[in-house]
Amino acid sequence: MVNLVHIQAEYIMKDKAIKRILCVEDEPEMVDLIRLILNRRGFEVKGANGGIEGLEMIRNDPPDLVLLDLMMPDMDGWEVYQQMKANELTRHIPVIVVTAKAQNIDKVLGLHIAKVDDYIAKPFSPQDLLNSVEKVLRKNEDKATS
Repeated sequence: MVNLVHIQAEYIMKDKAIKRILCVEDEPEMVDLIRLILNRRGFEVKGANGGIEGLEMIRNDPPDLVLLDLMMPDMDGWEVYQQMKANELTRHIPVIVVTAKAQNIDKVLGLHIAKVDDYIAKPFSPQDLLNSVEKVLRKNEDKATS
């Protein structure tokens, strides 16, 4: 029997270049979970242990998308976001906030004030993560072609 996941991943790879996602998160288990979910859809996922390492990785090898935790011990996620958006080379990279800080006011601040591309509350379902990533990447591709 043919492995449908393998065929789907092959189709995705032939259809377009593999999208590279950087997960800036201080919990290694969360990075592993996100990697597991997104690898199945053909995405390449790297993890950065906290904001300082994340910013360095973003500047040295810009990803197609950043998944950003807000509450990290070394550097607050909003600081990472502000530094990304202040840099000409990284400001175009879409950002999805993935955080346990899920009160309505936080989401409003993120989406409408800071203008992040999406906001996912932990705990999340694998489908919610996939839907968000695919929606944001598609929107970013549409912007680039118009």
